[in-house]
Amino acid sequence: MSLSGAQISAYLYRLRMDVPERADFESLLQLQRNHLLHVPFENLDIQRGRAIALDIPALFKKIVTLGRGGFCYELNGLFAQLLSGLGFRATLLSAEVATANGTFGPPFDHLLLRVDLVSSYIVDVGFGDAFSEPLELVADVEQSQGQKIFRLLRREGRWELHSRLGSLGSSAWKAEYRFTLSARELESFAAMCQYHQTSASSDFTQARICTIETHEGRLTVSGNRFIERVNGIRSEREIRDEAELEWLLKEHFGICRAGDDVSE
Repeated sequence: MSLSGAQISAYLYRLRMDVPERADFESLLQLQRNHLLHVPFENLDIQRGRAIALDIPALFKKIVTLGRGGFCYELNGLFAQLLSGLGFRATLLSAEVATANGTFGPPFDHLLLRVDLVSSYIVDVGFGDAFSEPLELVADVEQSQGQKIFRLLRREGRWELHSRLGSLGSSAWKAEYRFTLSARELESFAAMCQYHQTSASSDFTQARICTIETHEGRLTVSGNRFIERVNGIRSEREIRDEAELEWLLKEHFGICRAGDDVSE
């Protein structure tokens, strides 16, 4: 389904934006930035055993109406609908996330977007602490964003996204994920979406995560820890109890779970 005009307006209000005048790079840049600043990446439903279905009306209710966040299938899946409704040519792509041992996960492990303008870009509002601006789909070119540098490589018919800290000049490149440019439908991600919300092997079933970008850095709830990164300085403390957790979620992430019939 496509989003209605009223739904597009409500979604843009959630992002603190007016309707863009045109579907160009500057508008795409603002949409991605604002999405990361106002919609958290979180797995709170998974931690509570609430099923996530890749259904656009349900995703719209959760993310826009109830002011929640989600993980990649939800965030990028719904964001693609917004972009299409605003006149962008957005394509869903399947990615395989890099693992700690240097291998990659299975296909459909992650959902990201390709957006075609005069040039082509990859866009991602569902990968936590990743890139905050569209990355041009071009190989072997370093693209700086804040304290990080990104590059895309082409290997064996796939694209790979790598990053490193720009402030450390000689720091090693880290693989984030690899992907192909084959267009996908949202339904194609259903099996891996189910896996990530139910399997004991999935990172999302292991511990609570809620994270959002800020103008100064990032705020994160990870397990029972609250982590703040402000202008490159990181601080961390233990969350005392459930009451403090609920306060943090409301105060810093805009999530009020009392009476939330999607997550509670």
